[in-house]
Amino acid sequence: MAEGAPVAREEGPSLFGQLRRMARTSGAVTGIAARVAGERLFGFRGDRSVHAEELRAILGGLKGPLMKVAQFLSTIPDALPDEYAAELSQLQANAPAMGWPFVNRRMQAELGSDWQAKFASFGREAAAAASLGQVHRATLPDGTAVACKLQYPDMASVVAADLRQLKLAMAVYRRMDNAIQQEDIYEELATRLREELDYAREAAQMRLYRLMLAGEPEVRVPAPVAGYCTTRLLTMTWLEGRPLMQRIREDPPQEERNRLALNLFKAWYVPLYRYGVIHGDPHMGNYQARADGSLNLLDFGCIRVFPARFIRGVIDLYEAIRDKDIDKAHHAYTIWGFKDLTREKMAVLNLWAEFLYEPLLEDRVRRIQESDDPQFGRRVALEVHKGLKRIGGVKPPREFVLMDRAAIGLGSVFLRLKAELNWHRLFNELIADFETATVDARQAVALAEAGVPAAG
Repeated sequence: MAEGAPVAREEGPSLFGQLRRMARTSGAVTGIAARVAGERLFGFRGDRSVHAEELRAILGGLKGPLMKVAQFLSTIPDALPDEYAAELSQLQANAPAMGWPFVNRRMQAELGSDWQAKFASFGREAAAAASLGQVHRATLPDGTAVACKLQYPDMASVVAADLRQLKLAMAVYRRMDNAIQQEDIYEELATRLREELDYAREAAQMRLYRLMLAGEPEVRVPAPVAGYCTTRLLTMTWLEGRPLMQRIREDPPQEERNRLALNLFKAWYVPLYRYGVIHGDPHMGNYQARADGSLNLLDFGCIRVFPARFIRGVIDLYEAIRDKDIDKAHHAYTIWGFKDLTREKMAVLNLWAEFLYEPLLEDRVRRIQESDDPQFGRRVALEVHKGLKRIGGVKPPREFVLMDRAAIGLGSVFLRLKAELNWHRLFNELIADFETATVDARQAVALAEAGVPAAG
């Protein structure tokens, strides 16, 4: 937190808050468990698609991380049955906004009873509503336009209750299907969600991204406002732009599509390969297109900091797939944290790696996926799933979770943009001077300058 910033009372999880939340959501979670168990144990098959649609409707009207987790799991192959993944991928994190009484109480708690005197204007209606908080547009006394993100009440209890239910649902599915052992997936999700409750941490991570992307003028990152940020209030400069999905629906020309995709590539992969840091939420709502074709990158609550050796493993696996070098692939998976790897397991894992790296292998302009089949990626995932079940399953390490999610999430955005770029050249130019010692040193300096606290 910046020096001189207000410090609000910490708001930890309460037992009654958790019970209230579980009462509202337990039917949705246990409904999945009951249907999956019924299919496997008693042989009958319910209508998954109907229940999945009901589940999306329930979660879409809730504030809190169950919706965010559902979006997350829908991007991880085989973390959920296909029907649930397809429905939950449509969630857009637009829970109804809280009214003015809540806004006034929250702002008083964070900035004091005279909080309105600290602004020249403050919008009474929310400009945007999301899973953990809502955003209001305001103006500072000096005329600076800002966005104020206010955390919803009792979110620590909501997170605690939702994580309990997530653990239950994942445990039930794990007993029914051993292809992907999900213990570390849960731990990673839980850690990142708890970090997202701390808006002071998000402000520091926003400063970090401004440092890392300072050399990319076509990627804009808002600036947190000192003295206006607490653990439950994040005030940042307002960025003008339209939701990226809205711009895509307007069918922009190919040149603009390519430019937006190039800026997205830089926004995600310059921090990763130069600093070992990844933005862990590839949700479409976190990107805005500007009138000049540049890009706004938003929401810095979920980031992952990797040691440079892990990023080296990402590059090594690319080279192993390119050169068909099974020994180098084994080395890369080991760096990532995969254990007990046999040649048979690696052959299955490489099916997925080949799918992800394929656009990078040829030195030419192309789309991210050249197959016209929209189910192509899911068919690859199904083949991988069958292979993993046959050989007894695999346990993905924690570090792998956000990396895989980012690759899938970004790939889907590039697919929607119909971007045509030389992905091979972009990637190889980025990793050309990669050195682990340099990346670790650069990362340490940037984290210290931004004031990012150590990971949980």
